[in-house]
Amino acid sequence: MAELLKLNVQERTELGKGPNRRLRAAGMVPGIYYDAKGANIPVKVAMVPLQKAYEKLGNAQVFDLVMEKGGQTETKPALLWRVRNEPVKGFPEHVDFFGVDLTKEIKIAVHFELVGEAKGVKLGGILEQYRENIEVVCKPMAIPSSIVIDVTDLDVNDNIHIENVEFPEGVTPVFDENYAVVGVIMAREEEEGEGEEGLEGLEVEGAEGEASEEADSE
Repeated sequence: MAELLKLNVQERTELGKGPNRRLRAAGMVPGIYYDAKGANIPVKVAMVPLQKAYEKLGNAQVFDLVMEKGGQTETKPALLWRVRNEPVKGFPEHVDFFGVDLTKEIKIAVHFELVGEAKGVKLGGILEQYRENIEVVCKPMAIPSSIVIDVTDLDVNDNIHIENVEFPEGVTPVFDENYAVVGVIMAREEEEGEGEEGLEGLEVEGAEGEASEEADSE
């Protein structure tokens, strides 16, 4: 197994708006660590290492969260579940970590990555991507960084449907209908379509409900 990226966090004992403002002023980001059983631990993490980790990992890659709690250090496999950014300057102001059991499957959203140049585009068509993400079920260490789709052979009026997309071994897509992921249309036929919202979040396969929001107000 390849060595995982490590991110150091500390247990956060002072909660509420005032302490959180002071943390951010000191270059720290308040957050919550949720374990796979639903328990949660308030934590704090240095902003710059968090930003660097998020650039490398996104929301769907496992890393080692090194937690300092009660004078002891414990390393836990985790995901960067959600990062909330300050709306004006864009700095992270809150983060949710999700602890995972490496032996159990989870459901998580992974983005599509288009590669190649469609032959239909060379003939004057326009490449349209209809879905940005797909929910998959797999073990945490098998989560792909993206689902790659080669569009090279797409001609005008051709589509690639989800049933024709190849997924890595051990990764099972979740969908109810054979929808089109990407296609090539003629420019004169382009119409403004309804956008699809990206799927977010994750859940332990078979678990009920979602992890609760942070109890202390920000």
